Amino acid sequence: MTDITKEAVEKGIASFMATTGHVPPPYGVMIEHAPQAFAGYGLIRDYVMRSPEDGGALDLKTKELIFALLDTLAGQKEGAIAHAKLAVRNGLTLAELTEGLIQVVIVGGILTWNTIGAEVVTACAAERLSRNPAVSDDVG
Repeated sequence: MTDITKEAVEKGIASFMATTGHVPPPYGVMIEHAPQAFAGYGLIRDYVMRSPEDGGALDLKTKELIFALLDTLAGQKEGAIAHAKLAVRNGLTLAELTEGLIQVVIVGGILTWNTIGAEVVTACAAERLSRNPAVSDDVG
């Protein structure tokens, strides 16, 4: 591995650690078997996930919401739930999440809600409640 590839891989890993606290297993496989591909991906991800303090235009909760909505539209339930949970941890309300997921229905049809959207909201509501049982439901 060249020094530039190694630097880019390290930057990609650091980006995941800063925003999610871990490198998801599929990316670990990419790092092991296709480090140059991860290096490119990692640099793009590092750029996209910058905080406003580091030159990013959008805050982290908005970036995670966008990923959750795109994953929902693409049929990626696991990714949608993971990104939605990160958005909520970064300050997104359940009402904001729900509204975004309903907007996805306009583009992707009711199946996006029936197969993924409802589960995303349910998972985030359950996690939110488990983190703070005193919170009220802010949907509606």
